[in-house]
Amino acid sequence: MPGENSRKKSIRSLYEPVTGIKGIGEKSAQLFHRCGVHTVEELLYYFPRDFDEYEEPSGIKSAGTGKLCSVRARLKGGVAGRYVRNLHISTFRIEDDEGESVSCTSFNMPYLRNVIRSGTTYIFRGVIQHKGNRLVMDQPKVFGTEEYDTMAGTMQPRYPLVKGLTNNAVIKAVRQALPMAVYLEDILSSDEKRELGLSDIGEAVRNIHFPEGRDDFIRARDRIAFDELLIFMVKLRSLRREDEESVNYYPVKSFKSSSALEESLGYTLTEDQQRIWQDIKKDLSGTHRMNRLIQGDVGSGKTILAFLALLSVCENGYQGAIMAPTEVLARQHFEKFKSMCESRDLPMRPVLLTGSLSAAAKRKAHEGIASGEYNCIVGTNALIQEKAEYDRLALVVTDEQHRFGVRQREALAGKGDQAHILSMSATPIPRTLAVIMYGDLNISRLVSMPGGRIPIKNAVVDSSWREKAWRFIASQVAEGRQAYCICPMIEEGDDPSGLENVTDYAEKLSAVLPEDVRTGILHGRMTGQEKDTVMEDFSSGLIDVLVSTTVVEVGIDVRNASVMLIENAERFGLAQLHQLRGRVGRGTYQSYCIFVNTSDNEESRQRLSVMERSNNGFEIAEEDLKQRGPGELFGIRQSGEASFHVADIYRDMELVTKASEFADRLMRDDPYLTDEAHYVLGSRVSMSEVTL
Repeated sequence: MPGENSRKKSIRSLYEPVTGIKGIGEKSAQLFHRCGVHTVEELLYYFPRDFDEYEEPSGIKSAGTGKLCSVRARLKGGVAGRYVRNLHISTFRIEDDEGESVSCTSFNMPYLRNVIRSGTTYIFRGVIQHKGNRLVMDQPKVFGTEEYDTMAGTMQPRYPLVKGLTNNAVIKAVRQALPMAVYLEDILSSDEKRELGLSDIGEAVRNIHFPEGRDDFIRARDRIAFDELLIFMVKLRSLRREDEESVNYYPVKSFKSSSALEESLGYTLTEDQQRIWQDIKKDLSGTHRMNRLIQGDVGSGKTILAFLALLSVCENGYQGAIMAPTEVLARQHFEKFKSMCESRDLPMRPVLLTGSLSAAAKRKAHEGIASGEYNCIVGTNALIQEKAEYDRLALVVTDEQHRFGVRQREALAGKGDQAHILSMSATPIPRTLAVIMYGDLNISRLVSMPGGRIPIKNAVVDSSWREKAWRFIASQVAEGRQAYCICPMIEEGDDPSGLENVTDYAEKLSAVLPEDVRTGILHGRMTGQEKDTVMEDFSSGLIDVLVSTTVVEVGIDVRNASVMLIENAERFGLAQLHQLRGRVGRGTYQSYCIFVNTSDNEESRQRLSVMERSNNGFEIAEEDLKQRGPGELFGIRQSGEASFHVADIYRDMELVTKASEFADRLMRDDPYLTDEAHYVLGSRVSMSEVTL
């Protein structure tokens, strides 16, 4: 069958290296590899982060404020330039035919004065905002009128990039790969797609890269989001079935040490903590392997419950392990555990195992773990390296568990031959959504907070308050505190819509803050080692102000940090804003969270007012679920910074429900996915990196 052989050959070509695509040599391939793209198939699934929609340009007044717009105006006068320390600032004024004007500022673009001419009409694209009595636009993109006309009415994809890789290079590569999309294997049959009202996967991939309009994009996005959610839920249900079939090989019979520790703590566990601890004890001593998820805000007391569980398995002659998402957090856990053990003479012998340990330290740790000398192992991904062999690993605790892939978690649990699993997350999920997503997985909710915590003071402000916020940060640093500044973007080239980016923002801060204030940057394109180094410097006080993307959302505990400033706060979901806010308020100092709303939209103001009046994560998550409709058209996430690349469990509630119902039916009719129709789905589930 020549046709069938040709198809098989085409399918195989999906797995060929990207160097087979014209224009991608070895050097370019290395840049794509840094984005996680090694094969043609991975390139097809490397989706745009969002799109530029080039609307017809308008006058300044009709463009409005607080949103991305394109205005037709002429340069009035020339471009003035000056240096503030190492930052070059260009300023100029534009005016439209109705006499309306806007003051523009561009950073590190000294060449502008030679590019645009006084009296000439251009299209200026950016976000217009009020600043006192003036209208301003920072960092506008400037187009010639003919150049802009060629793009008007189109949707141009913008991809996540790394330094050296341009958006145009990705677009060219994807266009060459797109004909292969027809050979992508579909996890749904034709009948299932018809029943669910979903498009073909090849069509969806084509339209998510280069849609002809919003409707095409939404239909494509829904199909790919459904696939992510379905794989996630089938994986969960498979794990749940395995748990129900598993035997407790490590029954915990005695809890004497944990009872003695409770009495010596100097405080009483909250009712929630006591209830959950009783559930954990019942799980550990029961007939089946434990698989429990604890959800609770930062500071709600999850770590002490993990410590009690680890202590109990150690007392009973087993080993326990806790895996943190960063070396900084792993080290913090280790120091706390070691201090508690030494001060109370507990039967727990902790050891730290991270990637940055010296070869000699790793060898010593590995030997001690294998022999049983160490019975509590605290670390990062190093815990699941092949060299790490355990004696009797009975309990695996994953901290901020949604940052670990299922395969990572299974790999660590596999080291212990059906070890108990306790997962902890500071991401509150509404009960209704948790039931749909997790089924009857054992979920424990820590709602009440221990006494003595100082509530965070919150403020939602517009961009005109930015300089006041910076002065406030400077005053807090002068008092010995530290601060975070969160930006949604990494570099200016990532986004033309006026969103703040880490690179430029750090330069602006360095120019306006006192010279002795030390700033640092953190973002998802750094290597793991680079991120850990920055986090360690911030944790130890070598950095005063950390400018970061949302990568700081988990994995760092700096009790001296008292200010969280979040730029473009209207672009984040409430649950994520609450996660970010949880980085401060951990110590004994009064802490503050400043949400900078750059939109004039009343709906945005109403949404953010929830953050101003409440610090309760579960309440905020419920509100997020109510308020987050389809909202922004886009929302494809940057790879590596979220549980899903496309799906959003709040915005996609209808898809979540549909995927859950379909997963339940599948697992009832074909629980092991052995039917030929489910072969592709089964292979995707077994290889999935979806996270819990």
